[in-house]
Amino acid sequence: MSATPRVAEGGSPSIEQSGYWWYRARSELLRAALERYVGSPRRLLDVGSADGPSVGWLRGRAGHHVSLDLDPRGLAPGGVCGSALQLPFADRAFDLVAAFDVIEHCEPEATALAEIERVLTVGGRFLMSVPAYQWAWTSHDVWNHHHRRYTRKRATAALEAAGFAIERATYAFTGTFPMFAASRVVQRLKERGRPIEPLEEGAVPPLPEVSPGIEKVLMKASAWDERTLGRRDLPFGSSVVVAAVKR
Repeated sequence: MSATPRVAEGGSPSIEQSGYWWYRARSELLRAALERYVGSPRRLLDVGSADGPSVGWLRGRAGHHVSLDLDPRGLAPGGVCGSALQLPFADRAFDLVAAFDVIEHCEPEATALAEIERVLTVGGRFLMSVPAYQWAWTSHDVWNHHHRRYTRKRATAALEAAGFAIERATYAFTGTFPMFAASRVVQRLKERGRPIEPLEEGAVPPLPEVSPGIEKVLMKASAWDERTLGRRDLPFGSSVVVAAVKR
C-alpha cells in the first residue's frame, strides 16, 4: 500500500477546468450544507485546495487560512505542498479543517483522519465530502487514483472511529443522481471483463463532456439540492457531505 495519496500524473482536471459544471455546483452545495458549521475560526486548514473551486465560500471566514495540496500548481501564493497522511503542522493548530473529495485518495484512510484529528483543537470542526457508492466504481475512479467510494454510514463510521462526533451527514447531488447512476451503469457494462487502460504519461483524467443544454439541466437540478440542503438532509446522491466535531 502506498504511504502517500497518489495523484494522476497530469494532475486534477479541476486545475485546467475549474469552470466545469460539477465544480461550480459542488461549491454551492457545500456552502448550503456546511456553512452553518463554520463559525468564526481563528485558523482554517483547507486540505486538497487544488481540486476545484470548492472553498471559495470559506474565504474570509477565518483569521488565518492555510491551503495544502500535493500538487503545487493548484496552490495560491503561501500555500503548503504536502500530504494529508503527514500534515506538516503542530498538534491542535487549527480550529477548522476542510477536505473536499480528498479522503478517498488516501490510503490508509485511518492515517489521514488521524492526522486531521491531531491538528484540530478540541471542539474543532472537520468538514468533508467524498464520492458515494462503491457500485458506481468505474475507470474514472481508477484514473483519479481513488481507493474507495462511500455510503453515509461508511463515512460517519470512519469519522467516529477517528475520534469525531457527527453533527451532520447528508448526501448531495440528488437532483442529478438519475443521470449519474445511468451513466455509471452504462460505463460499468462497457468495462465489464476488460482491463482499464492506463492514461498516457502526463495525461489529465478526462471529465465527461456535456452539451450546453445538458449543463443547464444539471445546474438547475443542483440548484434544487442547494435549496433543499438548507432545510434538511437528502437521502441519496453521488456525494456524501459530513460536518463533525473533535471530541
